[in-house]
Order: sequence, then C-alpha cells, then structure tokens
Amino acid sequence: MTTAAPALSRPSLGRLSAVELRKSADTRAGFWLLAVIALLAVAIVVLQLVFGEAAEDDNLSSLVSSAVQIVSLIVPVLGILLVTSEWSQRTGLATFALVPQRERVIAAKSIGATVLTLAAVTACVVVSVIGAAVAGGDWDLGLGELGRFTLYELITMLGGVAFGLAFMNSALAIVMYFVIPIGWSILGETISALDKPADWLDLGRPMTTLADNAVAMSGTDWAQLGTATAVWVGLVMVIGLARLRRTELK
Repeated sequence: MTTAAPALSRPSLGRLSAVELRKSADTRAGFWLLAVIALLAVAIVVLQLVFGEAAEDDNLSSLVSSAVQIVSLIVPVLGILLVTSEWSQRTGLATFALVPQRERVIAAKSIGATVLTLAAVTACVVVSVIGAAVAGGDWDLGLGELGRFTLYELITMLGGVAFGLAFMNSALAIVMYFVIPIGWSILGETISALDKPADWLDLGRPMTTLADNAVAMSGTDWAQLGTATAVWVGLVMVIGLARLRRTELK
C-alpha cells in the first residue's frame, strides 16, 4: 500500500521576509552596518547636546531629525547589500531555485528593508528620547513629524534596494547611488536651464524639506517629493526588475 506524498506549498511572503531579515544580519558586513547605524544615532545626539544651542537643539524633534538624517547615510547601503548579496555571495541560484518567482523574492526583500527602516527610526527615537530627558529639552515630537522622518528614511532605504537591484553589484551600486544623484544636483544648481526641472527631478531638494522639523511641507513640496521619488526609486526599481527577469543565474 502506498501513501500519497504530502502536497507542497510555497513559502509565504511573511516567511520569505523573515528569511531576508535574518540574512541581513548573518554576514559581517550586515551586522556591522546595523551596529554603525545605532552608534551614529548615539553619536549625533551626544554631539548635538554638547555643541548645539540649548534652546534649539536639545528638543526631541530636533534630535530625532538630526539622528534620522545622519543614519540615512548608511541605511541605503544596507538596502543595497540586502539585494546584491544574492550575487556577491553567490546564493542567487539557491534562492531563486527555491522560489522561482523572482518578484516574490524582491517583494520579500522590500518588506525586510521596510522593517529595518522602522527599526532604524525606532533606534533614533529611543536615543533622542534619552538625550532629551538628560538635557531637559522639550518633548515636542508630533505624529506628523514622526511620519515625515519615517518616510524620509524609508525612501532612502528603498532607493538603495532599487539601485542594488539595477546594478546587481555591491560596490558599483553603492557608488552609483551617491554619484548619480549628486551629479544631477550639481547640474541643477550650476545650469540655470535645469533649475526648474531639478525642483521636480532632484530628490535631494524635497528630501531636505521633509527631514527639516522646522519647515512645514506645502502641497508643492509633496508633489515634488512624489515625482522625484517615482523617478529615483520607482523607475530604477522597474529597470532592476526588468534586468532581474533576464539575468541568467549561475
């Protein structure tokens, strides 16, 4: 008498996301990047409390804003490594053999990146709360400001994921992530004919406003942020997905 083999089911998106989160901390590079994020948050809060203006820089909103902006220098690198690890560590064949739907793997990586972003923002808030308590500053962080800071960090993280997917090489993706936007920003600042288009296509301009706790976002600011994000995150992600579909795994 033979028994039927149990039906196999593909892993859920939640399980895939948990695997990607674990992979982000399993490597030495990933572990130390996570550690550096926490250390940077602590360092910027301490420096701002020591050298900043007491009336302006020791309040919670200002501390979180500074911590989020300095951490955003490292967060996209974490997003890049989350994607490029399949090629740099030669695990792509196993990953995509177990999950042939490549878009599901990228969706899981994006969810993992989002969770890491929330963890980074939480670390910034916790460190800033401790700093504000020690300094006796104002506790003036509103939900709107917290949402803006979280969105700021999330855009930088997903931008790293997009560039990592588009270039599929850790070093190249990291260099291009910083060089291409900075180059476009310089062109927008130096060539007058590009100044107006740069308002809508230079992600750095609305992102600066988004992270500034002292400046309110206008409708135009939100529109420019959406347009620039669609180009630097959405379009690059689409290019990366198209390349992923055609890439031969070895």
